[in-house]
Amino acid sequence: MFSGVKAGLVSADVLRREQQELKKHERNNKHLEEESRHSETVFRDKSGRKRDLAQERLEQRQKAEAKSERDEQYAKWGKGLAQGRQQQQNVEDAIKEMQKPLARYIDDQDLDRMLREQEREGDPMADFIKKRKAKENKEKKERPRYNGPAPPLNRFNIWPGHRWDGVDRSNGFEQQRFARIANKKAVQELAYKWSVEDM
Repeated sequence: MFSGVKAGLVSADVLRREQQELKKHERNNKHLEEESRHSETVFRDKSGRKRDLAQERLEQRQKAEAKSERDEQYAKWGKGLAQGRQQQQNVEDAIKEMQKPLARYIDDQDLDRMLREQEREGDPMADFIKKRKAKENKEKKERPRYNGPAPPLNRFNIWPGHRWDGVDRSNGFEQQRFARIANKKAVQELAYKWSVEDM
């Protein structure tokens, strides 16, 4: 049989002898069993070389940390750096406002400055202030802009350069595109009106 004993009808002597041989065999293998119990498993790669699992775990951990750091950076960029700064500024402003007393009096400088900076419709002095600010800003170095008759529209609303002479040298594609868009919108509107006409 697979265990090493005889199969079938066996006498007691033969059975006793087989059991003694099995016990003797087990005693001989006892020291091998003890050695193997305290030994470490050897892992090998496909080529048969030993693998250093601790080193591999360390490398995987470093890769995971680098990947998480990169993903965090991309997530930060995905939200928008300017939006993040604006949100931080809003939080700081809110904290600053929370530290002020609830009741605001007429001599509150922050409230006065905020109300002065608001632009209101129909304000007669707004144009004067805008002109004065524009004059102050003009003193700063600014790129020259095209100022002439209104340029033809394009798909991207890009303003022409300041040296443009005003001559339209296009092949007419932009005008055709805008005409197609207007025509499509008109057909859709007409179809909608026709569909709800008898309601």
